[in-house]
Amino acid sequence: MALSPLDDRYSEKVKELEPIFSEFGLAHARTKVEIEWLYFLAEKGIAPKVPAKLRKLGENFGPKEFKVIKDIEKKTNHDVKAVEMFLRKHTDKKHWPWLHFACTSEDINNTAYALMMQDGLTVVLDMLGVILDDLYGKARAWKGTPMLCRTHGQTATPSTMGKEMSVFLFGLTQSFQTLAQMPVFAKFNGATGTYAAHVAAFPKIDWIKFSQEFVEEKLGCSWNPLTTQIESHDGQVALLNELTLTESILIDLCRDIWGYVSLGYFGQKVVKGEVGSSTMPHKVNPIDFENAEGNFKMSRGIARTLADELPISRWQRDLTDSTLQRNFGLVFGHFLLGLKSLHKGLGKLELKEGVLKADLDASPEVLTEAVQTVLRAHGNADAYDELKKFSRGKKLSLVEVRKFIDQTKLPDKEKKRLKKLTPETYTGLAEKLVDTFFE
Repeated sequence: MALSPLDDRYSEKVKELEPIFSEFGLAHARTKVEIEWLYFLAEKGIAPKVPAKLRKLGENFGPKEFKVIKDIEKKTNHDVKAVEMFLRKHTDKKHWPWLHFACTSEDINNTAYALMMQDGLTVVLDMLGVILDDLYGKARAWKGTPMLCRTHGQTATPSTMGKEMSVFLFGLTQSFQTLAQMPVFAKFNGATGTYAAHVAAFPKIDWIKFSQEFVEEKLGCSWNPLTTQIESHDGQVALLNELTLTESILIDLCRDIWGYVSLGYFGQKVVKGEVGSSTMPHKVNPIDFENAEGNFKMSRGIARTLADELPISRWQRDLTDSTLQRNFGLVFGHFLLGLKSLHKGLGKLELKEGVLKADLDASPEVLTEAVQTVLRAHGNADAYDELKKFSRGKKLSLVEVRKFIDQTKLPDKEKKRLKKLTPETYTGLAEKLVDTFFE
């Protein structure tokens, strides 16, 4: 009866994210933050010493602990307060005044979400790394395999399949590196970001310094020093925007491969027992790339909505961000599902070099670019127009192209060199580009 396919049809494929972005995951992260704050206060001599077993409670947090919190929440009707009350069951009364000390709920929530984002990012980056490794192998293996390019869907200057894969590999590598270095910000400064309650209780403590130390050293997040009640979410938005760029590149990759499968450049390994069509027995559909594209679009759409709305808050606080942030799991879940579908599809691909060669052999008109450029290099200012008149909109043969070369005023050496050229060899520095940037 699940509403989201991530929680039903695809749950096994995204199970790594379930303990991170689920309601369980949020409660777990909140519990860890509350525990670490209590330890921090004890380390600073503010709260009584805390036994080591409390930290183990956070580390070993499971369904039993989660149920207790949810049962408390039914009475309190406040999810963060329920965590505080839960921790009272595992601490001495002398610690109770220091649980959630000087905190607003958002101190706990924003840090919890920061921890969740970091963990979720680790999961998807691991899978994206697998994709990068796969693309690297294909770029290297196919670096010298010529293919006909199509600009505007029409025959165009040839490349190599490896060079085309390396284009996606390069862009995705940049995104991977950016995401891996993206800071996740958090704040810990009270009800309106002024440390008012903190100072009221202990006016001589440098709470700004304490806040930075807690966020950076104890939680491992980047510190946001100036906020209202909520952390401004600018860092989350930057991360979401980078995810959408990554997904746009991946969508483009899926579409290109889908097209190459349609052209016959790629075959797909047949999986025993798998059905391609309910009525056409012969079909092996590129469903993995279609599934990947759909999930990347879903993730990207939700991420864009969150990125548009999260930085906006009425005055010092409203709850729209709270509702929105509960959908981080959808962003990461559909992204991970897309990556896994793409990886599965890439693993089925079989390059059909004979089809690529036949396509190249049938398109000698692409050599007219080389001919007109060499003519221009030898001073013929009208070369483009001459070749346009000869070739535009026509399907030429290699013989016709070579006859045209013979009729030019080029030196015999240049004519001979051009006549040796074929679509299969007219790939410029495609192979060298792969070697240069992906050794």
